[in-house]
Amino acid sequence: MVLIVQFSPSLATLAVLVYIIAAASTFIILKLVKSTNINILAISWAKSPALVAMTPFVFLSLAGLPPLTGFMPKWLIIEELSKQGLVPVATLAVLTALLSLYYYLRLTYAMTLTIFPNNFSGIPPWRLRAKQLTFPLACLVTGTISVLPLTPAAIALVAF
Repeated sequence: MVLIVQFSPSLATLAVLVYIIAAASTFIILKLVKSTNINILAISWAKSPALVAMTPFVFLSLAGLPPLTGFMPKWLIIEELSKQGLVPVATLAVLTALLSLYYYLRLTYAMTLTIFPNNFSGIPPWRLRAKQLTFPLACLVTGTISVLPLTPAAIALVAF
């Protein structure tokens, strides 16, 4: 975002908005599953399987993978940097984005593909009724996952 703000402030604003939506949904998910470290992510599937099924999409959107919303600002920033003749800077930005992809893939792997040893001594927590409102989370996750087709409208809205 720092790279692009001098060439296209509206694009930087769009990138910040997409990042805020994705980060807010990530923080709400981590709060709902009461996750404080990566090991707790491995047992979160027992607490709320539906939430854990959506979480990889949110993480991968933050990483900027193509079919998700987080890809939109990264692509537009790289395109703008290339138009400005800063191809080496754009290449460096893509390579540093791979570091964040590694981090989010690690979290996704820990949350979905690892199984923590089960403890059947009590009532499974996912059978208890949730006391938190999940409507804000549903709205944020929908925005994080499926807004990519609305890219032209988002650019027009920010470029007012």
